Amino acid sequence: MKIFVRFFKVIHGLMAVLFTCATLILIAIAARIGWTAVASQWDQTGAQSIIEALGLLAGAVVALQIAETIVEEEVIRAADVSAPTRVRRFMSRFLVVVVVALAIEGLVATFKALHHDPSQLRYAAELIASTSLLLAAWGLFVHLNRSAEELEPEAMAEAKREDKKVQ
Repeated sequence: MKIFVRFFKVIHGLMAVLFTCATLILIAIAARIGWTAVASQWDQTGAQSIIEALGLLAGAVVALQIAETIVEEEVIRAADVSAPTRVRRFMSRFLVVVVVALAIEGLVATFKALHHDPSQLRYAAELIASTSLLLAAWGLFVHLNRSAEELEPEAMAEAKREDKKVQ
C-alpha cells in the first residue's frame, strides 16, 4: 500500500510542476503583451492590451496557487481531506484565488465588451454575477462548516499540527 501512496505523491508532484510551468508561461505571455503595449502608442489599444495582460496574470496566480496547494496538502502534509476543518481550509485556500481571478476576469471582460463589442456585456455581467454567487455560496459553506468543526475540536488541533510541517 505504501508504494501506491508514494506513487500518488509523485503524480501530485508532477501535477504541481506542470501547473508551475503553466504559471511561468502565462507570466511570460503577459509580460510580452504588457511590454508591447508600453512600447507602442499609449492609446485605447494599449490599455486593452494591459487589461488582457492582467487577466493572464490572474490566471497565472490561480495556477500557481493550485500548484502550491497540491504540494502542501498532498506531497508535504499527505493530509486526509475528510475532516470538516481540513475541507474548509482546503476549499478556502482554493476558492479565495478562484474568486479573485474570476472577478478580475469579469472586469477584463467588461472593459473589452465596453470598448469592442457591447453585445458581449451581458456575458461579462453574468460572469460577475456568477462570481458573486460563488462567493456567497463559499461564505455559506464556511458558516455551516464551522458548526461541524465545533463537534470535532481535535480535528482543528490536528490541522494546526500539520501546518507546522509546512513552516
